[in-house]
Amino acid sequence: MGKGRLFVVSGPSGVGKGTVIARIMEADPAIWKSVSATTRAPRAGEADGVDYYFVERSDFERTASGGGFLEWAEYSGNLYGTPVASVQAHLDAGENVVLEIEVQGAMQVRKSAPEAVLLFVAPPSMEELERRLRGRGSESEDSVRARMDAARVELSHEMEYDYVFVNDDIDVTVEEMLACIGNAGAQSQETTI
Repeated sequence: MGKGRLFVVSGPSGVGKGTVIARIMEADPAIWKSVSATTRAPRAGEADGVDYYFVERSDFERTASGGGFLEWAEYSGNLYGTPVASVQAHLDAGENVVLEIEVQGAMQVRKSAPEAVLLFVAPPSMEELERRLRGRGSESEDSVRARMDAARVELSHEMEYDYVFVNDDIDVTVEEMLACIGNAGAQSQETTI
């Protein structure tokens, strides 16, 4: 059995990354989505080991200093990281692995695993992105502004990715990304981390 391939999915908050990945995993159950570790408190409905591994800051820092994360970053005062061991185990088992991480983390993965395939999900327009953020009904005005500012920065990095998908129609985006993963996954190049 060959090793799997590593795919990194990034894009601004509200662009639909989570929905696209969920649909991809429904279509191809052989794809495994990595679970990140975080120092933030769980939100209502989140489960440890399913949504995130919720850890103490001291434990996170110890793991990071020991090289236990493929990538990690601080965002809004909390630490987030991708545990190397679980990703490697799934790759070794021949599964394709998807990481849903922000741009800074994706660039760290690019350095440590240059054969990883980086996929960027972009909005059809900034106006549509703002409409989606406001449509959630859970964002304050300050939060929407902060997320829009962050989106501009993230979009400035989209050309550093291997593929860019404009999420105008969710069905089309899912089909295009599945085709990309299938084509890249069929290549002989394996991911080594």
